[in-house]
Amino acid sequence: MNIKKYWYPFTIIGIVLIGYFFSEYFISIGDLKFSTFIKPVLQVIMFGMGATMTVEDFVGVIKTPQKVIVGLIFHFFFMPLLGFILANTFDFEPEIAAGIILIGCSPSGLASNVMAMMAKANVALSITITAMATLLAPVLTPLLMKLLGGSLIEINFWDMFFDMGKIVILPVVLGVILNKFFPKIIVKFKDMLPYFSMAGIAYVILIVTANGQASLKSVGLLLVLVMFIHNVGGYFLGYFSARLLKMNQADARAVAFEVGMQNGGLASALANEMGKIATVGLASAIFGPLMNVTASILANYWGTKPPKD
Repeated sequence: MNIKKYWYPFTIIGIVLIGYFFSEYFISIGDLKFSTFIKPVLQVIMFGMGATMTVEDFVGVIKTPQKVIVGLIFHFFFMPLLGFILANTFDFEPEIAAGIILIGCSPSGLASNVMAMMAKANVALSITITAMATLLAPVLTPLLMKLLGGSLIEINFWDMFFDMGKIVILPVVLGVILNKFFPKIIVKFKDMLPYFSMAGIAYVILIVTANGQASLKSVGLLLVLVMFIHNVGGYFLGYFSARLLKMNQADARAVAFEVGMQNGGLASALANEMGKIATVGLASAIFGPLMNVTASILANYWGTKPPKD
């Protein structure tokens, strides 16, 4: 195994350990809470996502609408349902259980596109599904949370809708517009954006882990197991459901990553906006690092086996 290929997942694991064992250093300085910066960090990351998109990226919806629609349905059906089942199967306190459902109701993120490329999957399909899932999330995420998690914690649809609009839609749209009309400006920063995104996600995971350290002590290993089942279950359901619908291997691999990988940073930001980062945000803090490890392993495995069809 080439360890260099896994430098980011291992870095994230190290950050989780630092946040857990030295939590007191990553909660606040005086009256200033580090969690205050989660929202602006996510907004910059989403802006970067928009800046990497072009209007042409969305042509994929027109060219292969069936594949995109299938990927979106699988993503917003399998992961929320699996999260709901897991949250109600294990004896977690309501807010932690709600966090399991929240990560399942979140859209996929840019990491899935990178993994699709490594896995010799249909990258164009992966990018299009990610883009559409991100744009649909401000409606579907609060709606699904209200339906599936409303019995666990109070969910205000409109509050979550507007929070996601500010965190997701405005930055992404701004990024797309700037990329369209001022490409020379974006080009200067484009190479930096992926690294800022990685650093930003690492920051969010560090702060959520530190704030949720007390809860992690009581549910840590069990929650890790549940998140592993949730994540790997998404790959399994996404890939084999796509194959059952006669999609080729490259398309099925893309769908697998789009279903199994979630935007953990966004889920953490939403938990923070609720004022429940230490409980509702806990599942996403575990899911994110775990997802990076499992996806890297799967992508490298598939990368050695070119699609036969």
